[in-house]
Order: sequence, then C-alpha cells, then structure tokens
Amino acid sequence: MTIHFGTDGWRAVISDTFTFGNLRLVAQAIADAVNSPDWLDESHSHHDPHLMVVGHDTRFLSDRFAQEVARVLAANGIKVQLAHADAPTPAISYAVTHMHAAGAVMVTASHNAPRYNGIKLKSAYGGSALPAQCRRIEIYLNDNETRARGPNLMDFDQALQSGMITRFNPFQPYADHVRNIIDMELISGFPERMHVVADAMYGSGRSYLKNLLGGTGLEVMEIRGEMNPGFGGVHPEPIMKYLGATTSAIANGRGDVGLITDGDADRIGALDGRGQFIDAHRIMALCLRYLVEKKNQSGAIVKTVSTTRMLNRQAELYDLPLHETPVGFNHISDLMRSNNVLIGGEESGGISIKGHIPEGDGILMGLLLLEVMAAFNSPLHELVDNVLRDFGPVEYTRHDLRLNHPVEKQELVRRLQQRAPETIGHLSIKELQTTDGIKYLMENDSWLLIRPSGTEPVLRVYAEGRTVNDVKVLLEYGRQVAQGS
Repeated sequence: MTIHFGTDGWRAVISDTFTFGNLRLVAQAIADAVNSPDWLDESHSHHDPHLMVVGHDTRFLSDRFAQEVARVLAANGIKVQLAHADAPTPAISYAVTHMHAAGAVMVTASHNAPRYNGIKLKSAYGGSALPAQCRRIEIYLNDNETRARGPNLMDFDQALQSGMITRFNPFQPYADHVRNIIDMELISGFPERMHVVADAMYGSGRSYLKNLLGGTGLEVMEIRGEMNPGFGGVHPEPIMKYLGATTSAIANGRGDVGLITDGDADRIGALDGRGQFIDAHRIMALCLRYLVEKKNQSGAIVKTVSTTRMLNRQAELYDLPLHETPVGFNHISDLMRSNNVLIGGEESGGISIKGHIPEGDGILMGLLLLEVMAAFNSPLHELVDNVLRDFGPVEYTRHDLRLNHPVEKQELVRRLQQRAPETIGHLSIKELQTTDGIKYLMENDSWLLIRPSGTEPVLRVYAEGRTVNDVKVLLEYGRQVAQGS
C-alpha cells in the first residue's frame, strides 16, 4: 500500500489505490490522530475534541466514500456531522468553525481528472491541517499497517439512530457568514440589470452562487450545475482550455460576466463580457485595489512565488507588507492565522480575504468580483484594463513539461544556481530566489520560476513578462532546462 498523506490530504485513482479498503485505513489513522491528546491547541480548547465534520464533492462514489469515513470515525467515539449532499470545500471548512469541531474530512480530488478521488483534511480553524497533524496521521497509518490493525467500523444506520452521525446542510451558516463579508446590498443596487453566468463545472459549488444571488435582482444562469461525476470529460479546473461551455454562454449573450468554480469550489476563474479569461493574478490585483481604495481596508498581502508581481507594485504603492510563500494554500493559511492579512492567494485560483476563514474560496471571490463591478460601476474588462494600465503590463503563462524521470528539487535548484546565466535572451537577471524551486527575477520585473512536481516527473515552468515576447523567451529557457534534466 502506497499512501502518502500530504499537506492537504491524499489523492489517488479510484479503484486503483483509492479504494474503500484503503480509505477506511486512512480514516482510522485520522481518528487515531484526532483522539490523541494534543490534536487541538490551546487556542481551540473551546472546540469539541470528539466532533468532526465530513463532506464530499460530486465525484463517482464520493457520497459512499464520505459515509465510510463517517462510520469509521463514529466507531472510534467521534461524533460526525455529515453533509446531507455534495457541498463546496469552503462551506465544509466554515462548518468546522461554526460548529466548534475538531476538524473536517472532505472527500474530493478538487480540480483533478475525473478518475481521481481524495480527501482533504481540515483543522479546527477551518483551513488545511497543519503539517505536524498530517505527519501524525501518516505515523498512525504506517503503525496500524505494521501491527495489522484494521479499522473500527460502526453500522451506518445504527450510527444515525444513536446520534453518532447526524446529517446536516452546510449552506445556511456559510451563506450568512458570506453575506456578512460581501456587500450584497451594493450588488443589488447595480444601475443596470446584470446577467451572470455561474459555471459550477459539474462540481460541488453547484447552486451556491445562484442561491446566494437570489433576491439581488441579478439574472443568474447556472451552467454545468447538474450531477455529472465524469465532469463532462474535462478536468474541473477553471482555466481557459476547459471553459468552452462558459465561452459559448457569454458569446450567445447570456452573461455580462462568467464566474467559474472548480470541482470543490475553492478556486475561482472568470470571463468578462467579451469572453476574455480573467485569471487569478488579475482577480487578486483587482480585488486588492477595491479593498484598499474603496473599502479603506489594510493588512498584509500574501502570495505564492508563482503569483503576479503586480501585487508587489500595489504593496509598494499602498505601503502594505507583502509575504511571498512556497506554492500551496497551506502556507498562505499559516500567515492568515498569525497575521493581519488583507488578501492571500495563489495563481491556481485559491484566494481568501480578511474576515473569512484561512481557506481558498471560489464562491466568496466570485461574489467579491460582482461587488467590485458594482462599486466601480464598470464592466469587468474595463476594470482589468485599468489595473493593467496602473500596475502592468503583464503577460503570464505556465507550462508543465514532462521529464524522463523524477527530479530531486534541491539538487535541481543547486545545479541551476551554479549555472545561472547573466541574461536570459534579452533580459538581464537581477536576483535569484529559492523559496520554492528557483525563481529568476529580471531587470524589468519579469520573472521565471522553475520547480519540479513533488508527485510526478513534471517540471513546472511559470513566466510573467512585460510583453508576450518576454514570456516566450523565459519559457524557452525553461524548456531547455527540462531537456537537460
């Protein structure tokens, strides 16, 4: 059995490694960890150490997998609040803080291909479990396997009758919380009737945006909101190559803006009224401008090394502290818990803001985009053009390059540092950073990031330039590195 419990959980191919048997073993290790004396720290001593929340997405068998997790937890003396149907990860995460639970298990493979499933583990603060908590689960998992100790199991119907498992609907508490953050009255006061395309990509964010916008006067058309465990044959990831349905709806005049959430709705993507894709870099820059200039809010900006330097320029203008972290929302979550953070996010679309749990939330950020449009009384393409005019220009591309064999990250970084040229094409290198992989900062604030995947023989190459040609030159260098690895 090869199960690696990573920072945010475990993912594997359904019926290959992600089986009911393996899932029960992982659930038992989670139960052992939650029942250990120091699972909750002092700041969450008011949380119930014997209560967990369990949710699931729309993937094949996710509801059955969630029931299995629930009955293993129940058999170990842990009461379970089990979502009554598929639900977004941020709604399940918020339920942890709302119910003062010890944490949550979310059955989801997020934006991965339909053949995958997985679990995300959440801590008592509503964000990804701490690395120490994940390591503890791996220790219990390996120890149980060594001792041939199987999982405890309770009959599901018996657990329901005894009250060890309770079904619940996470929508209303989450909706009330979101409405305290988003100015729904401002959205309702849009001078012109706004048409919104809400694309759930067949994921568990379905119905949430539509229901939250009910009563605002906006015309909301949800697409890809029915149950489809195969996600229509595409990855449920809000990037342009998977947004043909959204593009068609916009082109047919059905929307002035498209809001797209991924398979478990913790990521956001958008299309403007012209069908142009608005990536997470632009969304973050636009929302940061609004929070500072219109709402007079302040706080730190947190971004991963793969996220736009427009935020650096905004931080300098607004005199706000900026933190740059390795890739992974768990690093952002750590800073959101310990610092006064105004906005934190990553290039993949996981973004959160002050007042919310330390968790990426595509639904919240979709609503915030509508609030921004209402506040500035401008279409999305004009707002993005203004941000690029003042803090750009920028062009961005990411390539995932297949390698012949896995590459050890630290060895690659060491080698690339030693061989770093003075220039890449027509761009001079100003600085090298090694926060996560190796990042080349160029003379004109362009940058190139090269980092190997930790799970597959893939070299991820990210580039942001002032022009399309800048990006092309930087990506070509990344391609040459991949060929030599």
